[in-house]
Amino acid sequence: MALKYAGIEVEHREIELRNKPSSMLQVSPKGTVPVLCVDQLVLEQSVDIMRWALGKSDSDNWNLVDQSLSQAWIEKNDGPFKALLDQFKYPNRYPELNQEEVLHSALDLMLNPMEANLQSSLYLLGSKMTWVDIAIFPFIRQFSIANPEKFDGLDLPCLKKWLNQHIESELFRSVMQKYPTWVD
Repeated sequence: MALKYAGIEVEHREIELRNKPSSMLQVSPKGTVPVLCVDQLVLEQSVDIMRWALGKSDSDNWNLVDQSLSQAWIEKNDGPFKALLDQFKYPNRYPELNQEEVLHSALDLMLNPMEANLQSSLYLLGSKMTWVDIAIFPFIRQFSIANPEKFDGLDLPCLKKWLNQHIESELFRSVMQKYPTWVD
């Protein structure tokens, strides 16, 4: 989404993670996605790709935010919330965990604090969208579709409105397309 927002055209290569092409592993031995390769630059983290793209073009000033506040949200999202998301999304991988406890941990850590923030502003850091909203949105979307009935039953009206706004946005729709799997 940040690449599209910044007007940066890329060649999209859809990767089947069970059958990673050698061309990908040559530039990124880590073998994770996303990977952005531009000239001699290889970026292997979504946040790094976003920052690079916004460094090229940021017409709505998505990057003009309180750095410590934005970093706190990103660290919470990319660390402990991502772990809870995986536990919630793949309960068969974590049979020893109680799913209700996982849900309550996710609510306490991320979802309720987001709801509280969004009760007083349209976006996580205030009245305008920033890169932080775009960075966190895909994780909340994944959480919402991991168990739609459970998510729909949660009392998070502001968070759900924020999520739907992103899902229905032209920016999101423009990048969420099916691509054929890349084969070397």
